Amino acid sequence: MQNTGTKCHHKKLSMTFEQLELISPILKALQERNYKEPTAIQEQAIPKILAKRDILGSAQTGTGKTAAFALPIIQLLHTEKNNDKGKLAIKSLIVTPTRELAIQIDENLEFYGKYTKLRHAVVFGGVKQGSQVNEIRRGVDILVATPGRLLDLINQGFIKLDHVKIFVLDEADRMLDMGFINDIKKILKLLPRKRQSLFFSATMPDNIVSLADKILTDPIKIEVDAVSSAADTVQQKVYYTNKESKKDLLFHILENKEIDQVLLFSRTKHGADKITRNLKSKNINAAAIHGNKAQNHRQKVLSQFKEGAIRVLVATDIAARGIDIDKLQYVINYDVPEDPETYVHRIGRSGRAGESGTAIALCEPEENAYVRLIERLINQKITEVDNNPFPQTEKPMSAMEKKDFNKEKMRKKQAFFTNRKKSR
Repeated sequence: MQNTGTKCHHKKLSMTFEQLELISPILKALQERNYKEPTAIQEQAIPKILAKRDILGSAQTGTGKTAAFALPIIQLLHTEKNNDKGKLAIKSLIVTPTRELAIQIDENLEFYGKYTKLRHAVVFGGVKQGSQVNEIRRGVDILVATPGRLLDLINQGFIKLDHVKIFVLDEADRMLDMGFINDIKKILKLLPRKRQSLFFSATMPDNIVSLADKILTDPIKIEVDAVSSAADTVQQKVYYTNKESKKDLLFHILENKEIDQVLLFSRTKHGADKITRNLKSKNINAAAIHGNKAQNHRQKVLSQFKEGAIRVLVATDIAARGIDIDKLQYVINYDVPEDPETYVHRIGRSGRAGESGTAIALCEPEENAYVRLIERLINQKITEVDNNPFPQTEKPMSAMEKKDFNKEKMRKKQAFFTNRKKSR
């Protein structure tokens, strides 16, 4: 991939959406949502996409990335549709890793394109395909899809990609983390060779750059808010505690009634369910969202959380992609992630669009090293909370103790599966 384009870094220009030469039906929709100034990635990407250039975009969550590609796609297709009264066919395909994110993008398309005649649909797994197939049969201009369901419907003959002019691969790094690389390669083979391609990823490791090489032609490279930067509007705090004290520490924190809407991160699905049960036992309205939950349950819980009916939404990292809540103030890391970039993504759910936010980490001894890695990445010290009724008194395990602990853990796991086989 030859990159002759410009490399754009974050700089805030005093610009309006009108200056980006967006058409009046889109401007009208934006005014209704009280969008005044474009974000950095919108300023950089929208004119380039309207000029029909390929884009390699690096932007973390909360930077306005969806609008950066959705607005110009709507404009390009709306203009074309007015000039061409031909057969309705999928002209733009947006592929994204999770159901929640796919639904979120589709909702944004609905809003941004409400004063155009463009039709759009979303397809994802975990639910029956009937209503999705009916929507496609009625004809769509823009299709948002998760990879598995998309390929399934293509194989059944319900979807054809022959007329796609604009292809978007969103959250590419998460796509690869979830094992979708082969699905992406299959989709690429089905797309017209001549097309405009937009590629967005929060991080740019070698495997992502390699994939971008296969997708893009002479791209413009845009980097906005590198993953090492946490939003200035997010106040970061850490409670150093013991593993067994986390549950009680969380109850103590939630005694503050001002903390009325919390997105809480768990490392595992099992952990998310356990935390939710513990919260409910204290009459705290909580629900878990992760890959083992049925799709209709996930959508219902997310809606209730947005409406304020659920106080604590407990999520795993993959399920949380696509959760976009205006003015979410509190994020709690019940488990401090090993990967410091994951931490930055998590706390980026609060403090969006200039609003204030608070990120709280509950750190057990084995996670002390993870906090140091995070501080090195974001180049700042996370404030330690002194008024902590459950302080850390234990020391992290030594390398030998950790080895013995993992051995015992593996032995118990093997014994569990052996006993389960015997009982069948």
